Amino acid sequence: MALCEYEISPWKKDFPILNSTFINKNPLVYLDSAASAQKPEYVLNTCRKNYETEYANVHRGIHHLSEEETANFEAARIKVQNFIKAKSPKEIIFTRGATESLNLAANTLGKKILKEGDEVIISLMEHHANIVPWQLLQDEKNITIKVIPVNDDGSLDYDAFVNLLSPKTKLVAVTHMSNVLGTINPVKEITAKAHEAGAIVLLDGSQSVTHFPIDVTDIGCDFFAFSGHKLYAPTGIGVLYGREEVLEDLPPWQGGGDMIKSVTMEKSVWADIPARFEAGTPSIVQAIGLGAAIDYLNSIGMENIHAFEQNVFNFMYDEVKKIPGVRILGNAPHKGGLVSMVMENAHPQDISMILNQMGIAVRVGHHCAQPITERMGVTSSCRASLGLYNGRKDVEALVAGLWKVKEML
Repeated sequence: MALCEYEISPWKKDFPILNSTFINKNPLVYLDSAASAQKPEYVLNTCRKNYETEYANVHRGIHHLSEEETANFEAARIKVQNFIKAKSPKEIIFTRGATESLNLAANTLGKKILKEGDEVIISLMEHHANIVPWQLLQDEKNITIKVIPVNDDGSLDYDAFVNLLSPKTKLVAVTHMSNVLGTINPVKEITAKAHEAGAIVLLDGSQSVTHFPIDVTDIGCDFFAFSGHKLYAPTGIGVLYGREEVLEDLPPWQGGGDMIKSVTMEKSVWADIPARFEAGTPSIVQAIGLGAAIDYLNSIGMENIHAFEQNVFNFMYDEVKKIPGVRILGNAPHKGGLVSMVMENAHPQDISMILNQMGIAVRVGHHCAQPITERMGVTSSCRASLGLYNGRKDVEALVAGLWKVKEML
């Protein structure tokens, strides 16, 4: 792709909201995709058509609509399987989002494998959703949580991780890509080393899955969690991938319809995977919308998306770094997708409010990752994060806005 082609994303036109104006009649510059991505017209139309002409509950009915909708729902599961290169659709569990996926893993694994004195390793750069569930288990089962430190440049201290492993390590749960620093962790190496120690590996892929191709089989991880809404799909749908042989040994987390083979007043017999972990009526149209989002992404190619976004990210990183008084959090060698920053004499909230008046949407706060924010020496930052619809002109608008903030404050 020629350099000039990076100015405006060739896929921006596919997103209706981005072809409208924002505050003060400014064109919308949306730089908050790490929180939630906008939706392409193809996904919106798929969901609308499903509600209008195809909707019914799944798995239980024998009438035409139910059978057709069940086929649509299960087709979405296969699309997810192929998208992340899982070996079987049985390994794909639909949840309400990455948070529920991580809690599901924590609760099922907690019941099955963790006992007093066992150790769980997480990293300092985790989202709260990959910290709090393990802390709840720590209180309940008296397990020990060990934390992988982060270097000054925002990279994971791999040597420290290796030293934390012990015969008591039962689980390693780390993020694939930091939602604060943009650091991309060496998860294949982490997985191999953890497996050598006999530990199960869970990856939070909420950020990584949107930016570059994922192959869970090649990585070798036991679990991989992500949300649909960051992947250009509707809210209310998420995925927990689990290796089939690991899932088969786990108990259910929630009880209800569709997760059982039989129920008597004396006992229940659990359904096979993945139904065992999908109690109740699922997020049907949301799952179909996720399948549509994957179709859309596949039509472009994740390799093409990654190449385009990385070029725009490199431009954003370099241009923001040039602004006097602005500090970017983290400069690890492997990084992408977002820039979190602080500015001298300007509170992040003030930065965000001024940018907002210019039509630029960014995120401000600790980004549900207080430990790594504090490790970087701040309590809050302003985060600009990219989607496939952002080109260099969006970055130029951001940089112009930051210069305006600097002049005003």
